[in-house]
Amino acid sequence: MTIPTEIHREHPCPVEQLLSRTTPGSKLLLTGDEERRMRAGASALARIAAERPVYGLTRGFGPLAEYAADEDPRSQGLALLDHLTAGQGEPLPRDVVRTMVWLRLRGMAKGHSAVGAGVWRTLAAQWNSGLTPVVPQEGSLSASGDLVPLAHAAQAAAGRGWVWCETDGGSRQVPAAEALAAAGLDPVRWDARSALAFANGSGASLARAMHNHVRLSALARAVASATGRLAGLLGCNTEAYADALSAVRGHHGQRVAAAWIREELPAVGSEAGTGGGPSSPPRRLQEPYSLRCAPQVIGAVLDQLAAQGGILAAEAEGCTDNPVLVEDDVLHGGNFHAAPVALASEQHALCVHQIAYLAERQLALVLDPEHNGGQPPLLAEQPGRHSGFAGVQIAATSHLGAVRQRGYPASFTPVPTNLGNQDHVPMALNSANTVAEMLERSWWIVSSLCLAVTRLTHLTGAAKGRGLWRRLAEEWPELTRDRPLAAEVAAEAGRIEAHYSGAAERRGANDDEQEYSRCPA
Repeated sequence: MTIPTEIHREHPCPVEQLLSRTTPGSKLLLTGDEERRMRAGASALARIAAERPVYGLTRGFGPLAEYAADEDPRSQGLALLDHLTAGQGEPLPRDVVRTMVWLRLRGMAKGHSAVGAGVWRTLAAQWNSGLTPVVPQEGSLSASGDLVPLAHAAQAAAGRGWVWCETDGGSRQVPAAEALAAAGLDPVRWDARSALAFANGSGASLARAMHNHVRLSALARAVASATGRLAGLLGCNTEAYADALSAVRGHHGQRVAAAWIREELPAVGSEAGTGGGPSSPPRRLQEPYSLRCAPQVIGAVLDQLAAQGGILAAEAEGCTDNPVLVEDDVLHGGNFHAAPVALASEQHALCVHQIAYLAERQLALVLDPEHNGGQPPLLAEQPGRHSGFAGVQIAATSHLGAVRQRGYPASFTPVPTNLGNQDHVPMALNSANTVAEMLERSWWIVSSLCLAVTRLTHLTGAAKGRGLWRRLAEEWPELTRDRPLAAEVAAEAGRIEAHYSGAAERRGANDDEQEYSRCPA
């Protein structure tokens, strides 16, 4: 058998490429072809609606589709948005909402939604200006699209809700009408068709899943780096990370993960030889699985991310409305059902747990004198007088338990609703929201691990390494006596994620580090 000597790096993540077009400062413009398609679609729909029933335009919504709609399209559209403005809970992160609106605008520009170009331009002008609706994250079934969160966004676009604005003193919520007037922007005048087209899509669950996807990719990269750093400091047998070993199994993700781990090994050995120092006891031939099998675990996650990335990108590129105009015919169906997004998010949950579990076990290993090269228990400066990382490990174990608690599939939880009309629903936004919580806790675990590895660097006098590891070795104060570490773990979690994601705005957090247009109000 011929073993390849080069690793074919994965293609650029399609989800990350899409999200790069939604960052603050990005612009959405309607091309000539798109405008022609939209105008043709709107004209065709008006003609068809004059001849036969069309859902949401001449007929009511949901189980009321057998009843006649309001003769005034604007009243019909506003009634739709009003009854759906029923969300609760904390707001969705602002970057997620920005992506959500972008997804709906992209979908409507294809012409299948039969929405007028004027509505599109008004909404795009708001998006281009950086105004971001305040959207509660709870209340969507993700079945007839993410109706409830999208209705909140539509209300803000019409000047009837709230938007986020940045000020010199931080972020604040302001009435949308006030912000639109101050910015010289027009409110959207929703009619029945445009309101339904905007609300009838998987935009909220898809946007959150896309941001989770990128955060999970960074999490996997961070733990691969920590694995290599730890293995080098401990002077582990590095055969487990050889490309030849991964190549004979044949999984691309494993080869990439092993390569990431190997990147950290030379930086440790360049000054310190075996990372534990000359007095360290010899290592075993085979390490515990949390070190030895890290390429297999992280690689499996990378392969899943590749699969789910394609699914999420396809959803982002498609039309998720109902009804849909295709070749001058209106087709009533269920393109808004977010089952693809829900299942992708549930795979995300499984993958987040695997990475968090691996990191927590590596943290346990580095704190244990049986495995940490003879260093003090819990890496305490003076065991007994000091407790080192005892409290940090207790918290990390709690975080892992919470990650597991939240991993139950959301698609197992629905009940029929909407007078039985929505009798099979995917709960995709519930799943994506939960994955976001799991990721936040997982980054706390990874931060705890990285600080423990840095403490090991200080204790062994090993090379400081490169990039993140050099910064931590130089900037993080040595733990020569016990001190509260809660704030340090949280702060480093954000910095470590930003380092491995390459862009702080992808964090998906409501924090003041993200750059948004200054509030004109």
